[in-house]
Amino acid sequence: MDFSVPEDHHAIRAAIRELCTGYGDSYWRELDRTKAYPTDFVRALTDAGWLGALIPTEYGGAGLGITEASLILEEINRAGGNAGTAHAQMYIMGTVLRHGSPEQKQRYLPGIARGELRLQAFGVTEPDAGSETTRLRTTAVRRGDCYIVNGQKVWTSRAEHSDLLLLLARTTPYEELSDKTRGLSVFLVDLQQAVARSQIEIRPIQTMLNHHTTELFITDLQVPADNLVGEEGMGFRYIIDGWNAERILIAAESIGDGRWFVSRAARYGTERVVFGHPIGANQGVQFPIAQAHARLEAADLLRFKAAWLFDSGQRCGAEANMAKLLAAQAAWDAANACLDTHGGYGFAVEFDVERKFRETRLYSVAPINNNLVLAYVGQHVLGMPRSY
Repeated sequence: MDFSVPEDHHAIRAAIRELCTGYGDSYWRELDRTKAYPTDFVRALTDAGWLGALIPTEYGGAGLGITEASLILEEINRAGGNAGTAHAQMYIMGTVLRHGSPEQKQRYLPGIARGELRLQAFGVTEPDAGSETTRLRTTAVRRGDCYIVNGQKVWTSRAEHSDLLLLLARTTPYEELSDKTRGLSVFLVDLQQAVARSQIEIRPIQTMLNHHTTELFITDLQVPADNLVGEEGMGFRYIIDGWNAERILIAAESIGDGRWFVSRAARYGTERVVFGHPIGANQGVQFPIAQAHARLEAADLLRFKAAWLFDSGQRCGAEANMAKLLAAQAAWDAANACLDTHGGYGFAVEFDVERKFRETRLYSVAPINNNLVLAYVGQHVLGMPRSY
């Protein structure tokens, strides 16, 4: 088994670290304070080609794998940034890439690769159908050469900063289905046009972190039939197909956060002197940091295994989900160790611990709750009964 690191991985990490030096703690702190979108940072990532990493070279992307994409996002968070502000631009296009028509790929992917089209809004979750996606109620009814869509979406992040929306809607009534995983379809929506026509209303949701999430109210939205991705009624399976990539990338972001916390905690524990010696010399301070580091290393290995399986075209659902689970847990352990190490200063805005503390807490809950990952492992990996 070869654990050597390819040279291009070192180069990717170095390039992202260099880019992030121009966007330090004060940049992210101010954005958090004002709830602003990191327009300059996202533009820098786009101009450098990093957000087009997963798009094949034939469409103007870098043609990299999920392994390399995960390194990019990990390093952003490790540098103190928040990759969640841009990660969707990297992977949501995967549904179009894997299931779209040749014409759709040619129409959208080059613009997404160049950053001229922003596809970073994903309309799936609904108020009455959270993780139970097959129960969603937003409808899309075929009328001639278009679909008429009505419904509501919630927790649709970055809709205010996106040109396109990837939308999952019901095209067959639930009660008419024998296979409940069918009857849902995926559409590409011109979001800016829909808002201008008052067919979609975007309402921001204020949260404890700077995540730019919204709810969408959809009224008689007209979507051209040509914007249906893949086959009508197969959308749920297309969405699931993209979840493994999302899980792996979220695991990488969590690992990046965890490494930021461990680094800050170790440094502060070494520099902070109380009663004549560094506080990090106390086992009660040092051991939780060391434990967090060990857990991050373990989660990192599973992240790379999941990414290798994904890039090899093999089944990776179990590994992707477990990587996300372990990485989110390890990051949260590191966050608590870092906050404990800093004591009262951990709550001071200028130290940035409290900002990252809030940001990393999200990964235990979204885009999938860790308890649902455990249910998945119990049922689909261990063969146990469905849990309630």
